[in-house]
Amino acid sequence: MLRNGFILLALSGFALSAQPPTLHRLASTPETVVFGYYDAAAAPVLRIRSGDRVEITTSMIASPEMLQEAGLASDQIKPSLRDIHSQVTDRGPGPHILTGPVYIEGAEPRDVLEVEIESIRLALPYALNIFLPGLGVLPHDYPYKKLRIIPLDEERMVGRFTDNIEIPLRPFFGSMGVAPPKELGRISSAPPWVHTGNIDNKDLVAGTTLFIPVHEPGALFFVGDAHAAQGAGEVDVTALETALTGTFRFTVRKDMRLGWPRAETPTHLMTMGFNEDLDTAIRIALREMIDLLVHDKGLDRDTAYMLSSNAVDLHITQLVDGKKGIHATVPKAIFRSGR
Repeated sequence: MLRNGFILLALSGFALSAQPPTLHRLASTPETVVFGYYDAAAAPVLRIRSGDRVEITTSMIASPEMLQEAGLASDQIKPSLRDIHSQVTDRGPGPHILTGPVYIEGAEPRDVLEVEIESIRLALPYALNIFLPGLGVLPHDYPYKKLRIIPLDEERMVGRFTDNIEIPLRPFFGSMGVAPPKELGRISSAPPWVHTGNIDNKDLVAGTTLFIPVHEPGALFFVGDAHAAQGAGEVDVTALETALTGTFRFTVRKDMRLGWPRAETPTHLMTMGFNEDLDTAIRIALREMIDLLVHDKGLDRDTAYMLSSNAVDLHITQLVDGKKGIHATVPKAIFRSGR
């Protein structure tokens, strides 16, 4: 049968377990996070079966001191964020607090981890945007620091950016990934890569599905960098940085082989590319889309290339995380046969 636009065989991860799926809950505490890195050596904080669901809460990227500097009242800062910053001393080179890792039983290298993002809700009534000297797309234009607290109206789902500007909220997790190959050791949480990680893809909202190549046993899934909203590009290096609670369903896919992450929305299929050079990232995303059209839709490579020029859109994902991101999308509605 068809599920999420991909063929689901009897050997899919859900079939690895005969037991009914379980809903787990995972909070963000000093004991359940890593700070600034992805690493295959990170000890799992939760073990689940393929097909299980996990409700995960994340912490925001900002420190308590940064929030107070931006003008936030001390009593609005979560105690768990203070605890993480004061107690977690083993830190990597990146800035992100990542909840996890979650070990998914049965996941092995060369499998694919299917991550269904079932729901996302705000965990804070505010967000922070900041730019810093030397970072962002225009570092020479803005060689100083600026911070802004943005109140979030969950009932109306808008961020009150100024008295006259409201930003519609589309919450998503900027960083969702698995352990990189253990030979790489600990890597920064900042640049995205084949482990997925900090892709900052504003289209991966509730109701979408992410497909991640597995590199290590158990996959080891991490999540963080919660955004209430973001523009494509994330040009000043941050979005509406906040904390979120998401519910994810994890399925080990034995029937898929991927070199780079892919995704699916209710209306589109998506491929991705990441590289320090934007042109190279574009080529990766485009070649991945051609491969998808050939292997999943039965097109020959010439036809797939031509269709890509006529029906595939290339989007800038982000421009500020060391490796630039591109995602290519094709509407599912154009495939009349359902393949």
